[in-house]
Amino acid sequence: MSKAERTREFIVEKTAPIFNTKGYAGTSLTDMTEATGLTKGSIYGNFANKDEVALASFDHNLKKVTNIITQEMAKETTIKGKLLAYASVYENSLKLPFPVGGCPLLNTATEADDTHPQLKEKVAEAITGWKNKTIALIKQGVENKEFKAPVNAEQFALTMIAMIEGAIMIVKATGKLNYRKLVMQSVEKMIRDL
Repeated sequence: MSKAERTREFIVEKTAPIFNTKGYAGTSLTDMTEATGLTKGSIYGNFANKDEVALASFDHNLKKVTNIITQEMAKETTIKGKLLAYASVYENSLKLPFPVGGCPLLNTATEADDTHPQLKEKVAEAITGWKNKTIALIKQGVENKEFKAPVNAEQFALTMIAMIEGAIMIVKATGKLNYRKLVMQSVEKMIRDL
């Protein structure tokens, strides 16, 4: 890895928690320089602008979550177990090395929907990827006769994602952690009933 690549990676690692907590609009250049200890010129010598830093930070935060989910799924031997890993990861996100600020999908989607088209597109791609992965797992479960057919895999995937992300939003808004547990129990039941 070149020095420039290491510097870019350092900037992203230090600013990703700020973007995930404060959002794009709320993160200032001062926040970025204080977090990195670098000057404005050093940051913008490695990134064209704040947008580039924000986009790279979103990718960094999303990768952290994806890696956790992938690791937990790898421990499971059944498709049902792999799907249940989603509920387990999000229910236990405070105990896992989740990005500071929580779920980058929810955090970024709520801010970027009307204000930042590139971030909105990244969120949409991530949700579509999650949906498609879930659909593939469900289809595999049906083929393996682990799930009873017919299953509307797309409807199931979108409902599961909406329930998980909705639970995160409700907990953030109310501060009541038990609400996440209640919703995740519903997600688990939905998966077990497949």
